[in-house]
Amino acid sequence: MRKNDVVILTVTDLNNLGFGVSHHEGLAVFVAGAVDGETVEAKVLTVKRSYAVAKTLEVLTPSPDRVGDDCPARGCGGCAYRTVTYAHETRLKRNYAEHAFRKAGITDAVIHPVVTPVDSDGQPLTAGYRNKAQFPVSLTPEGEYRIGFYAAKSHRVVEAAACPLQNPAFLPILETLRAFFAEKRLTVWDETSGQGLLRHIYLRRGEETGEILLTLVVNGEGIPHEDELVRRLRENHPALVGILVNRNNEKTNVICGDTYRTLWGRDYLVDTLCGVRLKIRPAAFYQVNHAAATLLYRKARELAALTGKEQLLDLYCGIGSIGLSMADAVREVIGVEIEPDAVKCARENAAESGIQNAYFYRGDAGDPGQLLAGIDRPLHPDVVILDPPRKGSTPELLTHLATLSVPRIVYISCNVETLARDAVILRQAGYRMGDIHLFDLFPRTGHVESVVCLERRLDN
Repeated sequence: MRKNDVVILTVTDLNNLGFGVSHHEGLAVFVAGAVDGETVEAKVLTVKRSYAVAKTLEVLTPSPDRVGDDCPARGCGGCAYRTVTYAHETRLKRNYAEHAFRKAGITDAVIHPVVTPVDSDGQPLTAGYRNKAQFPVSLTPEGEYRIGFYAAKSHRVVEAAACPLQNPAFLPILETLRAFFAEKRLTVWDETSGQGLLRHIYLRRGEETGEILLTLVVNGEGIPHEDELVRRLRENHPALVGILVNRNNEKTNVICGDTYRTLWGRDYLVDTLCGVRLKIRPAAFYQVNHAAATLLYRKARELAALTGKEQLLDLYCGIGSIGLSMADAVREVIGVEIEPDAVKCARENAAESGIQNAYFYRGDAGDPGQLLAGIDRPLHPDVVILDPPRKGSTPELLTHLATLSVPRIVYISCNVETLARDAVILRQAGYRMGDIHLFDLFPRTGHVESVVCLERRLDN
């Protein structure tokens, strides 16, 4: 097989990046634009020692699971499963989870079908669910402002202001901004030269309150004609509760810098999740899918098997949403988070909700030596909630929890591969793994959320 060859391929699987998986002459071939169960004619783009990449030229035998692609931003590549039925997507995600645990050497994992919120008609909620959007801004050669996402493996912005996954309340705000940028002829960031003003538009929304917080990320101190911009936004978008500017002057792919300045309103929005009122600032972590997060947190609470007597240790706690949602069923909550702004939010959220048995501290949950340094209360956790980022937890922390003989660890993960890896460590340390429950917080994408309870065996 060589580059530019045209080959006939039988596609047997669809991976979580949206590539069909095939084999040709003993080589794995990843096929863009193909769905499992199809026969396609494809052009070879790249050939490596152990695999090749190709793109579909023609679907010769279509899959019964294929659907039309009506996304206005097809080039962004974010929706790995946009060309298959949603029922098939959930099967693929379950298969992906099963494969991840088998690959880690756990062959006895019990993995439940994917759970998805439904609308009033009983249909799965697969569009408009994202309450957070970060759009890079660029200029076309014709001088038009493009608001969207970076195309896969590139720094080219694809127009995606009308992304079907984003909350529909975002689009009118984006169009007001686009018109303002064009009228004032504002420059846009050029990562090569480090010049240009506009970098990202960052929007967050409270699902239950409808409040929207807007942050403009710029390479500079501010935006020309700020008062006029604020006036237009307030006149046209009453759901806005705050307009901020974030300064990011660094040549980096990190979206936001460290410095925020409020142009108008609040520097936070308010939402309610699992009955807890939450302040959410721009830098703080908050689940992007409110309806699915509600189901996930309910399952986590169920798995924690709380009796009212427990000390609950909430690690990677963010703004405290999980721990606070369980505070009424435990003796006390101790939350640890490395982001200082999130710790501040968590403390405010506890106070404003009248929750008096929750205490939050800044610390690095991945470093056990630092984790306990700032906690001024006796620490003997009966239940630990783990909700780490995609890279998972650390062997040091997991081993430390085992030395504390924590009876139950409820592990929430947005990456089943790192969950499986960490589950191996905990099983070796004397924990029994329960069933894995999957929740689709990211429909149409290749990601799936999971939760599992690991209980310390009585013989340890």
